[in-house]
Amino acid sequence: MRPHTSLAEKKGLRLDDEVRFIRSWLEKPLAIGAVTPSGRVLARTMARYVDPASTGPVVELGPGTGPVTEALIAHGIEPKRLMLVEFNPDFCRILRKRFPEATVVQGDAYSLRRTLGDVLEEPAAATVSGLPLLNKPLRTRIRLINEAFGLMHDKAPFVQFTYSMAAPPIPKGLSRIAAEASERIWMNLPPARVWCYRRALVS
Repeated sequence: MRPHTSLAEKKGLRLDDEVRFIRSWLEKPLAIGAVTPSGRVLARTMARYVDPASTGPVVELGPGTGPVTEALIAHGIEPKRLMLVEFNPDFCRILRKRFPEATVVQGDAYSLRRTLGDVLEEPAAATVSGLPLLNKPLRTRIRLINEAFGLMHDKAPFVQFTYSMAAPPIPKGLSRIAAEASERIWMNLPPARVWCYRRALVS
């Protein structure tokens, strides 16, 4: 009977997550990256860009209730390496309960250097973002990714998903930023795409 109970509990948690997301989105639609938590295929796709054998913390921006966090752990990232930056205090409480070994930082991810300046003790191995970047001015997006690069190892990825099929969250062709995109993820609702950015090193 226990497996059936566990499955019911998980379904209840997922439903609760969706209710929380919808409520938060209705209250602040521009601050929430999604109306519902990221789907499993999208979360796994994001996690695959992070090398489990890398060293240093893995920073997640806007983890919400933790679907991408779960995918990172399933991908082989140790929970104690995770640094979760979340603005919503309700989501922070959920994250601390679900991922007690992770470091949860309540703060503004768009001021990343200030938010993590006293917390990050070594260069990060990756930054994984669920932030609604296309809701922000280009200047804000560029500042965010540059601050993230400044906190990571030279070849570390900045991983970002978007629902837009036309406009990448960070424009392609910018100097010193290399970009690659995943295939369109049709199984997500709505369909999404993952972009991976790295600092282009000057020879």
